[in-house]
Amino acid sequence: MKKTLLTILTLILVVGLAACGNGNSDNKDSKNKTASESKKFVVGTEGTYAPFSFHDKKDKLTGYDIDVMKAVAKEMNYKVEFKETQWDSMFAGLDSGRFNVIANQVGINSDRKAKYKFSEPYTYSKAVLVVNKNNKDIKTFDDVKGKNLAQTFTSNYGKLAKSKGAEMTKVDGFNQAMDLLQSNRVDGTFNDNISYLDYKKQKPNAKVKAIEGNAEKSQSALTFNKKEDDATIKKVNKAMKKLKDNGELAKISKKWFGEDVSKS
Repeated sequence: MKKTLLTILTLILVVGLAACGNGNSDNKDSKNKTASESKKFVVGTEGTYAPFSFHDKKDKLTGYDIDVMKAVAKEMNYKVEFKETQWDSMFAGLDSGRFNVIANQVGINSDRKAKYKFSEPYTYSKAVLVVNKNNKDIKTFDDVKGKNLAQTFTSNYGKLAKSKGAEMTKVDGFNQAMDLLQSNRVDGTFNDNISYLDYKKQKPNAKVKAIEGNAEKSQSALTFNKKEDDATIKKVNKAMKKLKDNGELAKISKKWFGEDVSKS
C-alpha cells in the first residue's frame, strides 16, 4: 500500500513539474513573439505621390520615402509594413493608431510640432522659380511683378507669387503648371526644387530652368504620434545619422532626383 501511494505521489510530482516546464516555455515563447512583433513600423503613406510614394509599372510600392523608410527599418532591425491612405486622412490614421509613423514628405512646422513628434529631417527643399530656358526678363524672384505665373492659389507658393506682385493662373498641380509654361501661356511658376528635379529627370530635354531664391525653405521628416516612446525616436535618429554618414541616404536621393536632397 505504501509502495503504491509512493508511486502515485511520484507520478503526480513528475506531471506537475512537466506542466510547469511547459508553462514556462509557452510563456517564454509568447514573450519572444511579442518582442519580435513590437519591432515593426506600421507606416502610413499615400502610394500615389510620385516620386516619393507610388506604384511602379509592376504595381510595386516604391519611391524615395519608401526607400528611406526601408533603409531606416533595416538599420534598426525592424520589420516594416506600409498602409496606403489618402493625404486628407493621413494624420487621422496616425492619431487613431492605424499606423505609428508617416513617411510621406511631411514638412516640419510649428503647428505639427505641437501635435506630433518628428525624426531628424531626411529631405531639405526650397522654393525655385521655373521659367523658360530662354527667358531673359526674369532673373530673380522679385522680377515676377506683373508677370503671369501658374500656381495653386492656396499653396505657400501661390502666396509667394501674390506677395511678389505676380498675376496668377490657377492650376491643380506642378505638372499642369509646367504644361502651361511649355506652351508659353504663362511666364513661370513657383514650386519646390525637388519637384523641379524630378521633372527634369523625367524630361531632360525640357527647355526650362530654375531660379533660386531665399524663400520657402522646408524640411521633411518621419512623423510619429505624440505617444510614441522617445527611445524609439532616438533609435530612428541614430539610424538616420548612420545612413547619412555612410552615404546611403545620398545614394537613395541621387537614385530618384539626380542630386542629394537629404542634407541642407
